[in-house]
Amino acid sequence: MEYYNYIKALHLIFVITWFAGLFYIPRLFVYQIEAFHRPSPDKEILGEQLKLMAKRLWYIITWPSAILATIFALWLLVLMPSWLEQPWMHVKLTFVILLFLYHLKTHIYFIQLQNDVVKKTSNFMRLWNEGATFILFAVVFLVILKSAINWVFGVVGILVLGILLMLGFKVYKRIREKNGDTF
Repeated sequence: MEYYNYIKALHLIFVITWFAGLFYIPRLFVYQIEAFHRPSPDKEILGEQLKLMAKRLWYIITWPSAILATIFALWLLVLMPSWLEQPWMHVKLTFVILLFLYHLKTHIYFIQLQNDVVKKTSNFMRLWNEGATFILFAVVFLVILKSAINWVFGVVGILVLGILLMLGFKVYKRIREKNGDTF
């Protein structure tokens, strides 16, 4: 047990870097999609640079962080198997599964954009970017409070967060349209 805090610290560090990658990669997708619709030579120059940035972020930071966060999480569960009996951990693990599904779907978008296949709009990617935010909020509150949280307050809180994010997105979109911004 003397290594518990070290393992926990490493788990948290890699969770943070994993989320950093998940927060930033959809933003790069937004720029890639917008660059794809620009005239030459901007399209090619920006497109190649953004692909390189996305590739480095995805394969050097995001994927390794996801794998290492998972390894250290499993190690923690081996040290503290009683956590698996607690309801808050069941809920947390459900959100972790959602996080992996989000990560894998983001990987599909990554592969498409690396191959110049644009199936989504930049506005879709701006919304997609908020998926990790919802999961982060849920997991942090579960871990800190160590309870399955009163679902009424939890659901209302997530809905309020969603509404605020959507309102912010709409305001930002109007400002961009008013100013004629593409990036």
